[in-house]
Amino acid sequence: MKFTATLMATTALTAAASMASAQEMADSMTIVSWGGAYQDSQKKAYAEPYKEANPGLSISWDESSNEAVAKLRAQNEADNITWDLVDVVGADAMRLCDEGLAMEIDHDEFLAQGDDGSMASDDFGETIVSDCFIPQIVYSITFGYRTDMVPEGTEPPSKLCDVFDLETYPGKRSLEKRPINNMEWALMCDGVANEDVYDTLATPEGQQQALDKLATIKDSVVWWSAGADTPQLLADGEVFIGSTYNGRLFSVIEEQKQPVAMLWDGQVYDFDGWIIPTGLSEERLARVKDFVKTTTDTQHLADQAKYISYGPARASSAPLVGKHADLGIDMAPHMPTDPANAGNVLQPNFVFWADYRDDIDTKFQAWLAQ
Repeated sequence: MKFTATLMATTALTAAASMASAQEMADSMTIVSWGGAYQDSQKKAYAEPYKEANPGLSISWDESSNEAVAKLRAQNEADNITWDLVDVVGADAMRLCDEGLAMEIDHDEFLAQGDDGSMASDDFGETIVSDCFIPQIVYSITFGYRTDMVPEGTEPPSKLCDVFDLETYPGKRSLEKRPINNMEWALMCDGVANEDVYDTLATPEGQQQALDKLATIKDSVVWWSAGADTPQLLADGEVFIGSTYNGRLFSVIEEQKQPVAMLWDGQVYDFDGWIIPTGLSEERLARVKDFVKTTTDTQHLADQAKYISYGPARASSAPLVGKHADLGIDMAPHMPTDPANAGNVLQPNFVFWADYRDDIDTKFQAWLAQ
């Protein structure tokens, strides 16, 4: 009887503690992401299952990831942090971490182990590019082109440097309105070897070389800021070729059935994931921690690949990647990491961009205004 009473008391205390813990978690979250197909995949793989398991929780979305650094700086300055969880690229995570705007975490303590028993730090491996970064996916920035706009009698573009060949492939190009990737591609197509790109770009002469190469197509460029821009420009036939996220191009090609094809050559790998802003209240932080631990486990990261062609950041998730949830097609060949797509890849230098981003941004924007 004494044992039973003790057990009942312990169970009651545990239940009460669990209820208290649940009550201490905020009942709403604001998540920042990129919009479009990628954000939709996050909603389906992460947010909807989590909300189903947590009735009463409301999640709102802000599509400001492209401006995350500037906006978090402003929120911090105003002492008014309105975001709970922010999706950023690896380089921006490093900057936010260095500036104290993102929370440092112990990945093994903060995140679930892999389904294979591996510790989180081992399972995520090199995708953990910052002490503040919680990886989700491996993606690439690459090019798509209109198959029906290839000049008659001409082979379709197959090399990165075809982007700079206006004579063989006339028409508008779309490039992101920032130096990252554009500067690297320009140097690669001006004779600089992949392994020498960042050493060259670290010098004023190398930066000018990249801008001079970009100047050869500047009059034919439509500059984009939102991830949805290039897919729409391609769908409307307003550009012949344009850069964007490989998952966006997958959507245009496989879901929308537009006359668009992939140009994988010269793709730039990148990692994308969460950062948690510093300065959250205890209740908001408790909710974010619970959401992140749940939705970055092995199965949830693999589930995202059902909706978009980005590879999961956990090694243990890769074997679980299967078919697209709606199209029923095998997703592996559409991943940037597939051997058939990875013949000429540029590995981004996150440390370089964390150190040089502000200075090169200023120079790039001045060049755009000329």
